[in-house]
Amino acid sequence: MGKKKRLWCSILLLAAGICIYRGKTSGEEVPRVALTFDDGPSSRYTPELLDGLKERGVRASFFLLGQNMEGNEELVQRMQEEGHLIGNHTYHHVLLNKIPQSLACEEIQKTNNLIYEMTGVYPSYIRPPFGAWKENLELCVTMFPVFWDIDTLDWKSRNVDAILKIVEENIRDGSIILMHDEYDTSVEAALKVVDLLQKEGYQFVTVDELIVS
Repeated sequence: MGKKKRLWCSILLLAAGICIYRGKTSGEEVPRVALTFDDGPSSRYTPELLDGLKERGVRASFFLLGQNMEGNEELVQRMQEEGHLIGNHTYHHVLLNKIPQSLACEEIQKTNNLIYEMTGVYPSYIRPPFGAWKENLELCVTMFPVFWDIDTLDWKSRNVDAILKIVEENIRDGSIILMHDEYDTSVEAALKVVDLLQKEGYQFVTVDELIVS
């Protein structure tokens, strides 16, 4: 891990062979967390999620699949307009450490170009599918990988109560929460997580605000 990443990340966890970066705690009285969503945008569920986040004054971080962006340009633009962070999740949701270097770079750069075309902003953050990242990718892309310390397993359980329980049992200042915006149960659970944590005094921030402070 480079010096810059060591400055940006306070804890490196090793779990099931996957590297997980946990953002630095803020050192402030108000605890902060980042709510992140992978695999979108979903024309069916992402608008509902954006509506709920807007009502609550919350900005989240969306790591988008290039293949799901095409045809959803207005959704991507809405994310940016409402202050959410837009990051890269590759084009086809591939294991970056299992494919040739040239193909891995193409997966990332193709999605970066789409994000730029739709928003006018070139992304700086990437969420590698399955948390699979290899350092030498930095030779072809200048981006910072973002991982997580709370995996809600929302894609697996499709159960709102189970998702909430995972968050309640593991939340702390500086947590990065992993969810997906492609299931109705995930949207419902995400908004309940926001309501719960806001009542407990947590402030929601985008991942760049959390890990660089």
